[in-house]
Amino acid sequence: MNDRPNDIKRIRPEIPKAQVHDQMSDEERFQNATLRPIVKLQNPLLIEVFKSYIVKRKNVFHNLSLEKRLSYIENAVNKDMKFRNSVRGMIVGHFTVDEYMQYKSDSSAYNKRIANLIRERLISQVQLFDIPKEIADTI
Repeated sequence: MNDRPNDIKRIRPEIPKAQVHDQMSDEERFQNATLRPIVKLQNPLLIEVFKSYIVKRKNVFHNLSLEKRLSYIENAVNKDMKFRNSVRGMIVGHFTVDEYMQYKSDSSAYNKRIANLIRERLISQVQLFDIPKEIADTI
């Protein structure tokens, strides 16, 4: 028998700081109960996808100051529609049908939350996008 909803929820990591309580808005509850665990689960893939994004854009990222790197990440997530839709799909693809129905009810608001979570996660791990010195010397 297909138990997809429970299987999907079972593989998500728990995030103790992402609390859910009655005083929260539906959007905040969905963010903490659904979006945060999925983004955390997808973190290794998000890192590799962004590394690939950097390479496809001629490694310009590696020549930027830290401040400009953070701006580069922000622009990729907020303004590059192709990249934004791709990473959004990595998150939405892990929804149960019920979660998708809730997402669909206000997808614009949830898309902003997804973008914010992904942007903050990439920014907080910006050091992972540094290239080893021996490779940097060949670029």
